[in-house]
Amino acid sequence: MFESALVLVATAAGAIAAVSGFGIGSLLTPLLALRLGTRIAVAAVSVPHVIGTAVRLWLLRADVDRALLWRFGLTSAAGGLVGALLHEVASSRALAAIFGALLVFAGASEVSGYALRWRFQGWVAWAAGAASGLLGGLVGNQGGIRSAAMLGFDVKKERFVATATATALFVDAARVPIYAVAERREVAAIWPLVLLATVGTLAGTLGGQWMLPRVPEHRFRKVVGTIILFLGIGTLIRGRAD
Repeated sequence: MFESALVLVATAAGAIAAVSGFGIGSLLTPLLALRLGTRIAVAAVSVPHVIGTAVRLWLLRADVDRALLWRFGLTSAAGGLVGALLHEVASSRALAAIFGALLVFAGASEVSGYALRWRFQGWVAWAAGAASGLLGGLVGNQGGIRSAAMLGFDVKKERFVATATATALFVDAARVPIYAVAERREVAAIWPLVLLATVGTLAGTLGGQWMLPRVPEHRFRKVVGTIILFLGIGTLIRGRAD
């Protein structure tokens, strides 16, 4: 039963990430944490995450906004790494509540149209990248808050997803070797689960590629905002349960 649920959730996560630029870690980590604990779950999910993200980036490589990647993506990745290093000492129910509330606010603002007033330029882009990455790293889930901040830029949907994907891969390139050293035995011991999650993620990633061109440009931001809104609600619920 758990293995079947893992494949289904991994496939859904890959498909959602193909449309929004995030979602693999957000969906898979809580599920695996039920059986493995959060520490091992985070390390285990990094495998399907980096593979799915790399495949998605290859498919969208021509659409990466290099200027945005330089201004926002690199600072977001740097902030995420700092936050990840501080994750164990800073993790708390209050922090998760703040994180979830920010996601709910960002998602609701996008769905309602209020977020159209936000536009990041100049130094604000660097600050938004660093702040979103730091907060995401502290909580252990960076994709949602990073994409929420990216909604402050006026970019087409393909560029949005491609640039968010490239940023996520920067973070993966730095964190996966750390997990490989610290948690390699624990992750190797559960390789069947990691394999199932990877296969499901790849299937969802490849299958979800046909969805992005079919999402109307004028509805794309609301789709991403809705996903962020539900992610924020889920984060608040999990925070109260911990």
